[in-house]
Amino acid sequence: SLQNEINEVPFFDVQLPYELALKIFHYLGKAELGRCAQVSRTWKILAEDEVLWYRLCQEEGYLLDRSISDHSCWKLALKNCRARERTLKYNWKNRIGAVSQLRYELGKVLCDVHSWDGVVIAGYTSGEVRLWDTRTWDYTAPTLEAVQGPGDAGPRPHVSFVRINSSLAVAAHEDGTVSVWNLLLGREPIHHYQHNQKIQALALGPEGAAVATASGFEVKVETPDDRGFWHTTATFEIQKLVNFLNLVPDVTGSPVAVAAAEDIVYLLKAEGPGKILHSVYGQPVTCLDVSAQEAAFGIKTFGWLLNEPNQILLYNLETNQCLTKVGNSIGDFTCVNLHDSPPHMLVAGNKDRRVRVFDLRRGESVCSLYAHQLGVSAVQMDDWKIVSGGEEGLVCVWDQRMGTKLWEMHARHPVRHVWFNSHSLITANVPEERNPRGSSSTDDDPAVHRKYRGIIYSYEFSGEQLAGDSVLPICRSSYDEVTGYSYNIGLAMPYDSI
Repeated sequence: SLQNEINEVPFFDVQLPYELALKIFHYLGKAELGRCAQVSRTWKILAEDEVLWYRLCQEEGYLLDRSISDHSCWKLALKNCRARERTLKYNWKNRIGAVSQLRYELGKVLCDVHSWDGVVIAGYTSGEVRLWDTRTWDYTAPTLEAVQGPGDAGPRPHVSFVRINSSLAVAAHEDGTVSVWNLLLGREPIHHYQHNQKIQALALGPEGAAVATASGFEVKVETPDDRGFWHTTATFEIQKLVNFLNLVPDVTGSPVAVAAAEDIVYLLKAEGPGKILHSVYGQPVTCLDVSAQEAAFGIKTFGWLLNEPNQILLYNLETNQCLTKVGNSIGDFTCVNLHDSPPHMLVAGNKDRRVRVFDLRRGESVCSLYAHQLGVSAVQMDDWKIVSGGEEGLVCVWDQRMGTKLWEMHARHPVRHVWFNSHSLITANVPEERNPRGSSSTDDDPAVHRKYRGIIYSYEFSGEQLAGDSVLPICRSSYDEVTGYSYNIGLAMPYDSI
């Protein structure tokens, strides 16, 4: 090719070797490379070198898992990635896409929901645990089998917590049993253990194989050994009942947990006893989230010190020092998301109906959104949007820079889970009432009215998934008119195609 024949590149009044000229072009961005390509034929070949465009693609965060040989034209690949991102952003802002309900009628009432990268796990009052893979769009929901003892003929206890990550699914039941499944090995549990009392908290890291549970005054951490046999890695005795429990992500070696028990926050490492990270008597912790290096939690002050209202504290897990305090709110902070937020940012929801975004470097609020009538129950943000869920059942999508609400959806029960990535959103409305009136525990028929059951929604905003097959025919709207009908998401209720 012509590129292989070019040994010397004219650089004004000198001739440079191709590699050296390429090194200089390494410092240029997309616009500069485009201008350089118009200088001469030699410069055009140089400015369109695959090495340069592969580097730009990687720097902008696209196709990070690909090697340079995977594409013949990296300039085109970058252009396509940017166009897809613009389309997704437009679809998010205008609610263009498809919505599906993930319901499982036989499970009675929904108890807990969690998701990881589009795979949703749900636990029910019937004791059953279901999985949906929303990435495949066929939504078949296999049941994860529980360990059946000889005397387990009667109804199974309610599921109290479910968690999922890249390889494991975990469920805790009301009677203190915990089951662990490997998502690659099928529906039978690979590990099963028991607490004597009801489980208050369950934690599973985003990666890796470690499960932490809190019951009574005890926190247990379970991991598999090199041969895959599970055992208890560490047991910690704690003076108070644990309200919140998280495993620290990206930890090499034995797992590290952070537990909040009333007004004390513990850092739990397997080598020794639990270390107290934070403790102020009479100031209980109201929410907790953990990233690889830091822990963020809300504290309630009861207004004894009028000059110090409720705040969120950020601690460094290496030094165990408090880095910053943010937020001065009269209401309690009910949810905080540090792990999924952009660097140096944190988003939190409060009982005072507001969603706040904090810049941790400056220690101040950069955005405050008046959102939910009964308080905020779930939040997540990325670099331009925030999704929040409230106790009254409303899910709101916000444009962070503009501070405006883009759209909202309502369902009957409090929003307990919100998760999104670039192209999909999963929300779950979980009922407070596990045994609604009019349903007997002895009934085998689905006696619980649908309105009491709770619901999981899955939204898909990417253009590829908008094929007509994605929504059942009965759920598709026949509207062609756009006027007076601003939301073109596939309708969940068929009212015009009967």
